[in-house]
Amino acid sequence: MSDVLLSEGRADHINMVMGLHPTYLACFQRTQDALLQLDGPLPLSWRHYIVILAAARHQCSYLVQHHSSAFLLAGGDESWLRGVHCAPPKIQHLQTLNKLLAHRPWIITQEHIQELVCPGAEARWSLAELIQAVVLMTHAHSLASFVWGCGIHPEPEQTEDQTLQPCSPTDSCCSVRGKARNQQEWSEAVNEVKLLMERMMMVQQQGEEFTQEEMVTRFERERTESLLEPADVQRSVLPDCVSRFVVDADFTYQDFSPRGAQAPPTMRAQDYSWEDHGFSLMNRLYGEMAQLLDEKFQVACALTYHTMAMHSHVDTSTLRKAIWNYIQCIYGIRYDDYDYGEVNQLLERSLKVYVKTVACHPEKTTARMYFSFWRQFRHSEKVHVNLLLMEARMQAALLYALRAITRYMT
Repeated sequence: MSDVLLSEGRADHINMVMGLHPTYLACFQRTQDALLQLDGPLPLSWRHYIVILAAARHQCSYLVQHHSSAFLLAGGDESWLRGVHCAPPKIQHLQTLNKLLAHRPWIITQEHIQELVCPGAEARWSLAELIQAVVLMTHAHSLASFVWGCGIHPEPEQTEDQTLQPCSPTDSCCSVRGKARNQQEWSEAVNEVKLLMERMMMVQQQGEEFTQEEMVTRFERERTESLLEPADVQRSVLPDCVSRFVVDADFTYQDFSPRGAQAPPTMRAQDYSWEDHGFSLMNRLYGEMAQLLDEKFQVACALTYHTMAMHSHVDTSTLRKAIWNYIQCIYGIRYDDYDYGEVNQLLERSLKVYVKTVACHPEKTTARMYFSFWRQFRHSEKVHVNLLLMEARMQAALLYALRAITRYMT
């Protein structure tokens, strides 16, 4: 937080909320600074404009307004802020990839990459430029999830066009203590924690092995059940400060379904993973960012304080892994060595509703969703869930884009 204050003169609301987890904040800040400020193939103003286009897909006026100001400070052409139609054709051609990364990354193909980088393409993108643009877009999409998921309000000088504003995690120190109306509700919450801890112990102790067929069946069962979550929320009208940057606003999230003749196959992590494939390609095309992203993913996955609600000295690894794998399951990514039955054992329905909403259509997140899961947990623990959610979502979208780039190159 001190570094943020020294470099920017203040800490914005995102940094204040992430500051509940200083180790992650430091890692996030290094990555974002390198992405937006250090040398790279794209001009600084273009980077902020791409973030604007990406954040607009999720109606995140907070990020749109923040990066509109940064765009001008970086020397950007003010006319571009009148709408994406005023931007150069080269940037406009990113819009198809932008909407796919934001809403349905699993249908990205090498043809989408070829349209942007092939020698005959109009306003051609180099691979180095495109990989930076992809990281910028996935960064903005996942950060929009964090903003909506934590209910982060705009800074006072921003116009408050955010259409849904869940209560801020800084409103009180604990969601239950702030919301519990009587002793019975608190007792129920304590029992929920006890039951969850018992299930975690069972998962950690079970030594049962399943056949590969059974593991696939459990994944498909979890995927099918996720199609039921959540109930749709009526879409709000886009504010003008956002709509001017959106093309094809009706293109939104649609469940990844492994069934159907034209449905894409599930991505097996063993066939294309970050560790074995994505990192290697990124390291060749955007080396410094590959290292920073890898560190950020690892910090998010490993982050723990060995506490859970009112308990300490708790091994939360199985719970964190279940959350991460559930998010990537929603995105159609399957780990052959993971028992997806653990997801159902450890994640209550209200948590699943919240996770899927924030990961897939964050603009529909409500305060009710935030307060309905883990009623007995601290706000910092719910922010921790959002860090996992943000990184798992970003990695999933990156993997689909990097796989398409790999196929184009080969």
